[in-house]
Formats: sequence, C-alpha cells, structure tokens
Amino acid sequence: MSLWRQLTRGLRALFGRAAADADLTDEVRHYLEEAAASHAARGLSPEAALRAARLEVGSLTAVTEEVRASGWEHGIETLAADVKYAARRLHTEFGFTVVVVLTIALGIGAITAIFSAVNPILFEPLPYPEAGRLVTITEMRSDGSRNDGTFGMYRGLAEGTRSFDTLAVFKPWQPTLQGRDQAERFDAQRVSADYFRVLGLSPVLGRDFEPADDRVNAPAVVILSHALWRRRFQANPAILGQSITLDERPYLVVGVMSERFENVLAPAAELWAPLQYDMSQGRAWGHHLRTVGRLGRAIGIDQAAGDVAAVGQRVIVEQRPETYAAEVMFGVASLQDDVTRSVRPALLAVFGASALVLAIVCVNVSNLFLARGVRRRSEFALRAALGAGRTRLIRQMITESFVLALLGGGLGLGLSIVGVRVLVALSPPGLPRLNAIGLDGAVFAFALTVTTAVGLLFGLIPARQAARTDPQRDMALGSQRLAGGNRRIRQALVISEVALALMLLVGSGLLFRSLARLFAMPPGFDARNVLTMQVPAPASRAGAGATLNFFASARDVIRSVPGVESAAFTSQLPMSGDRDEYGVHFEAEPARPAQSYGAFRYGVSPGYLETMRISLRRGRFFEEHDRAGAAPVALISESLAQLRFGTGDPIGRRLRIGPTDGAPYTIVGVVDDVRQMSLAVGESAAVYIPASQWPLPDGVMSFVVRARGDAAALTPAVRAAIWSADKNQPIVRVALMEDLVAASAGERRFAVILFEGFALAALVLAAAGIYGVLAGSVAERTREIGVRSALGASRGSILGLVFRQGLGLTAIGALIGLAGAGAASRVIAGLLIGISRYDPLTYTGTVALLAAVSVAACSVPAWRAVRIDPATTLRAE
Repeated sequence: MSLWRQLTRGLRALFGRAAADADLTDEVRHYLEEAAASHAARGLSPEAALRAARLEVGSLTAVTEEVRASGWEHGIETLAADVKYAARRLHTEFGFTVVVVLTIALGIGAITAIFSAVNPILFEPLPYPEAGRLVTITEMRSDGSRNDGTFGMYRGLAEGTRSFDTLAVFKPWQPTLQGRDQAERFDAQRVSADYFRVLGLSPVLGRDFEPADDRVNAPAVVILSHALWRRRFQANPAILGQSITLDERPYLVVGVMSERFENVLAPAAELWAPLQYDMSQGRAWGHHLRTVGRLGRAIGIDQAAGDVAAVGQRVIVEQRPETYAAEVMFGVASLQDDVTRSVRPALLAVFGASALVLAIVCVNVSNLFLARGVRRRSEFALRAALGAGRTRLIRQMITESFVLALLGGGLGLGLSIVGVRVLVALSPPGLPRLNAIGLDGAVFAFALTVTTAVGLLFGLIPARQAARTDPQRDMALGSQRLAGGNRRIRQALVISEVALALMLLVGSGLLFRSLARLFAMPPGFDARNVLTMQVPAPASRAGAGATLNFFASARDVIRSVPGVESAAFTSQLPMSGDRDEYGVHFEAEPARPAQSYGAFRYGVSPGYLETMRISLRRGRFFEEHDRAGAAPVALISESLAQLRFGTGDPIGRRLRIGPTDGAPYTIVGVVDDVRQMSLAVGESAAVYIPASQWPLPDGVMSFVVRARGDAAALTPAVRAAIWSADKNQPIVRVALMEDLVAASAGERRFAVILFEGFALAALVLAAAGIYGVLAGSVAERTREIGVRSALGASRGSILGLVFRQGLGLTAIGALIGLAGAGAASRVIAGLLIGISRYDPLTYTGTVALLAAVSVAACSVPAWRAVRIDPATTLRAE
C-alpha cells in the first residue's frame, strides 16, 4: 500500500470510524468470498468451499481486528483510549490526583524558575556577536585581589600586544541633564572611542564614536540609549545633530543605540560620551578604568594572557615603577566569567537546592505510586486474566503517569511565572542580565524535558508492578498481603528523602549562620541612624572653591535641621558601590625605602569621621583649619599603617597620592579600618584627606547625616536644606546607611532566602513521606497489632513499635544525609563567611530539627495503632 493511501486511510479511520469499519468488514468478507471461489474452482461444492475458506481465513472478527491494528491510526486511537481511561481513573481517585499534581508542580515550578535565571546569566552566551572573544583585563595584586586599570596601561597594551582586534576602557559617569523639564541625573559611561566596536555593535540611528571624538578638548558628543531617547525625547529622530545640556555643557547627539542593546558592563547606563584622555594628564595613571577587549580570531585566552603579561611588565611596570609595584600581574578573563563572578556561587547553589527539591518530590511521588500500586494489584490481575497483555498494562500505567506529570508540569510552569517575579524582586543589586530573566523557548524546553523525565520515572514504578502480575496468585492473596513486597522499596525511598532533606537543611543552616556572622562583623563605622544622599557638584559653580563652598553651605544648613546630630560629606561612601582607589606612595625613611600601596582615597569634610563614628587609633581628626592653602594633611587606616610601618609610629610621616609630582601629605592620625565594598570583602587600606586639599574638586559628594532618632524621617528636611543652597540641584541615591550595609550582602541574602524556602519544602515533604510509610505500615499490620493487643501487649510497646520503625528510617537517612551534606557543602563554601562548612552547631541543630519533625510525623500513625480494637480486627479476619 502506498504511503499516500496509508495516510488517507488512517485519516478516514480517525475521523469517520463507522464508515471505515463498514469498508473494512466488506473487504474481509470479499476476501472470504474470493477464497471460497478459489476452492470451488478446484471442484469443491459451494458448502465445502466456504468451509475450507473459513478454515483458511480463521475468525472474521480476529482478522478484522488484526487489519484494524496494522494501521498507524490504531496507535493514536489506543493512546487516546489510554488517556481517556487514565482521566477517568484519576478523576475517581481525586485526592490522590490532587496531591500528586501539586507535589509535581512544586518541584517543576521551583527548578524551572531558577533555571530561567541561571540559564541567561551563566549558560547562554552574552548578547553580542562572537561573545566568546570578549575578555576583560585587570590588574592582579600579590594577595589575589583585583584592581581597576589605568589609561597608561590601556595605551601600553593597545600599542604593544597583538592578541586583540580592539581594546577599550570605560568608567562610570553620572551627568545631570538640564532642559525645559526638571533636571535629571543619569547613570552613564565615559568610554574610549572603540567601546562599541569591542562589543561588536553600533548605534541603530546615527553614528558610532570616532577617534577624533576621543581627543582632549575635542567637541563633546554623546550617544543615547533607546529607552532614554523614547522617554525623554519622544523617539524623535531629529534629535540627531542637536545639542543637549549635560552638567551645563552642550553635547552633540550623534547616535542612538538599539532597543535590544544590553550593556552587561553597566546595565543602568543610558548615556555614553568619549573619555577624552591622553598621557599628558596626571589621571592617566589613576586606577579607575576598566578594560575590555575583543580577542583576535584563533587567539585563546591563555595566549592573550601571556601576551598581556609580557607587555605589561616590559612596557608598563618598568616605565612606571612609582605606580606599579614589581609584583603586580595582569589577568585576562572572559567577559561572561567576569560579569558573573560575584553571583555564580549563589546561583549554582540555589540551582542545586532546587534540584534537590525536585529529587525529593520524585521520591515522595514514587512512594505514593507504590502505595497506589499495591491497592491495584487485584485490578492488574483481573485485567490480565481477561486477556490484557503485559505490554498493554505497562502502556496504560505509563500513560497515567504522563497525564499526571503533564498536569503537574503545566501547573508548575504557572508557578514558575510567579517564581520568576519573586526572583527578580529578591535579586541582589548588580545582578547581571536581570532583564533577560523570564520564560523563553529554552525555559519551556527545559520544563518539558523535566516533565517528560518525571513522567517516565513515575510510570516505571506501576509499570514494573503490572509487568510482574500473576493473575492466579494475586487474585487469591489480595492486596493486603502483597503490600509487604513493596515495603522495603518504600522504606528505602523514605530514607533517601530524609537524606536529601537533611542536605538542604544543612546548606540552609550554614548559609544562615554565615549571614549572621557576616552582619556581626564590624564595618568600621556605626551605621545606625545615618541618612545618606549623593549630590553632584553644581556645574554652574566653576572652580574648586565655588564647588566646595556649595557643599560646605549645604552641610551647614543640614546641621541646623531639627533632629540632626551631625552632618558631613565625603567623596565616596562605604557600602555604596563607590570605588575610588589611588596609589599611595610613602617617602623613603631610614631603614625604609619608598614604597607604593593601593588604597581607597576619601576626600572628606571636617566632622566626617566623627559623624560616621570611625574610631581614632592615634593622632587627631581633621580640624577646621585643615583647609586649602594650609599644610596638606592625611589620615590613614590601621591596616595601611601596619603594612608600611608595622609597630612603628606613622604620625608625621609623609605620603603622596596618585601622581608622584603632587604635594606630599603629612600623616596626622590613624583610624580604624572601614569595609568599603562589602562586609565580606576585607580591603581596608585607606587614606583620608580634607576635600579642600585635593587638587581637583570631586564631581560627586555624598552627605552623611546622623540623626538623634529616626533618620528616614529627616529625608524631606535634609533635601530642603540642600536645595536651599541650590534649588536646581539634583539629589540621588537617598538611602539609610543600614540599608546600604544590608544590600552589600545581597548575593548571600538571596541564596539564604531561597535555600530556606527549599529547605522548608523539603522538610514538609520528608515528614509527609515518613507519615505515609508509617500510615501504610499500620494499615498493613492491623491484624498483627490486634493479635499483639489481644495477647496483652501494652500501649507503650505498640507505640514503641511504630516509633522505632519511623525513627529508625530517619536515623539511617540522617547518617547518609550528613555524609552527603559534607560533600555537597563544597558548592556553597565560597558563600560562607566566619564558619566552616563542617560547622558542628549547624549539623547538630539540623539533625535535632529533623528528629523533632520525624517524631511529629510518627505520632498520628502511632496513635492510630494504639486505638486498634483487637476484637474487631480478629472478627474481620
């Protein structure tokens, strides 16, 4: 039969069964008549010929069914029948169906939601052409810490290496846009001319930056993000070639980026302008630029790293020894690894936790299927006795499990939509590719794959039971006595469930205790009752003196606000993401050669250290007479003092900050270490100078205001005080210092919250598993317990019988789980601060919690066992 005829016949059978059956009956009857005619042609009588034909053909019904089963449509019809039967069966067992579907939905929803975040951040390539060729270049210190690069380093590598098609540098920029509307502050970037070429992109409107745009004193040009172009300029193409005012300086708009452009290096940036540096500027050797490059074709990262290291030592370090210590190294890493480095451990840990929850879900549902299979042994036996083959029974069981899995997977996909929103809401600050988190084709494919695997796994359990059906034995014994055959399997599943739950609980406990230890670490200042506001320097006040006068005037007004205890300002604020580092050069002394260290540079007003309550270790704080024109003075952190002077006295020693041709600062005090980037990062080397003694005015200052009571309540009054000094001045990043400290541990808090949620789900599922096994065991052993009671067994002995079984399973699972937790904790080791991954208190507390929950799960079946009436049980037998 031709393929076309098979197709049309099958479709006709599917959509017109009655007519197809009539045609099939006619075909079989015609075949019988042809066979009878053949026998009659050999001389048999019509009756004998018909009889011979019937013997040759066999049962017409059997032939008809055989022909019907040979078509491809028969498989579809059988599948549809299996699905209908499964739906009726599951509707009859509505409680079982609801429990299984909800349990599956929990596991699939959790892992799908986590995968929707993990996949675009860690697994998918970055949204750039040939993203695998994009790398970052950083300076590596001898202690393994990283440092931003310099413009001099960028120029040296651009001229000396052959491993890159293009290199670019960039730094943050926060300009204020003035216009007819209210002034608005933006996150932006200053970039070298090849920045977008490195990424492999170009503006969708207008042009890219050209080398001539990136020269000192070149005309100011700017490229807009698509979102800013639509929001602020109503998507007007005529904005190209027009000027906009940024920081009271006109910038010519030359381009607009595509709506699909995703800037992983600065996700919030909405404006880009050329850097306009050259080597004649002192800032050319300041450590404040990040470097990104595009590898040449067929150039690997290792090869590029060797090239960078050689050029770096030969061209940069040897030419600039006062800026680069001899032990500095230059590292090359893929851009994707670099932007995901901080969140990778947390995301992998959370993904592993969701996988453990899914495993526990599988174990729990497997137990439910085993218990259900015991009750259906008589059904399997009866169907087998009526002629159903093992293949038919196995197919029916797998169909039922797939129907359940699809229902659970569909509901789980709905739950994952909610889960994605929760993930985005809980995501730590700076999470890369946040806009890419969502349900897409890859996530749907992942959910379908997981659902299929789960359905197949659950289907194998009843299919295995159906395959071992012995009709004569099973119908004679009944389900009660067949339950014991699955008891060991169910107990093994509960043990594995307890072990997996314990692994999750240990991980959650370790992260929770680590987070508690982290927040117990002293940040070096008192964050309570401190309000912060970031304010850019007014562009209308030209010159360092006018800029500082504005900040000083605003500070003085803030101090007069009722409820303010003290106020000051600083060039960078701890825990805020600010990172302003310079090389600090100590002058040579007897027995000590000149030496340089990288340190955070704070330009502060008098009173800043006192307002932040940063402790003075020796010397003095800044005073009002430490101002422009006076002898330059500085305070250094205790860690920097120990690095340079050990146990010696640094007071009176001199240092330079940045370019060595600058004026030296005399050390007048040593203060406590402050954690600048986060509580988990111990980079504490710092130097404080009066803001008025810094050669160039800082473009942005942060006010710190210590309140006598609720600092948040002072926000309107402090804003008004700043605007009293300049009514058009934008104020950004208003935050309580305590919130900034908490946000600095965002990755760990993110992991802790999700781990705790998964651990709670695992604990509930484990308790349900223990309860289910014990409840089934009590039901199976009703006669035995009745006999024991009749023979004089006490309630205590019956309680002990049930509790020993349940707690015994818990103990075995706990032992396995402890070993598994010790191995699995390596995944979260990078997130632990202040505790070991073998922390005894965590392990002991987790086991105690699991034991308490197990006792609670054992209580109800044990109470049922005690209440069994021996007389009623024996009469039933």
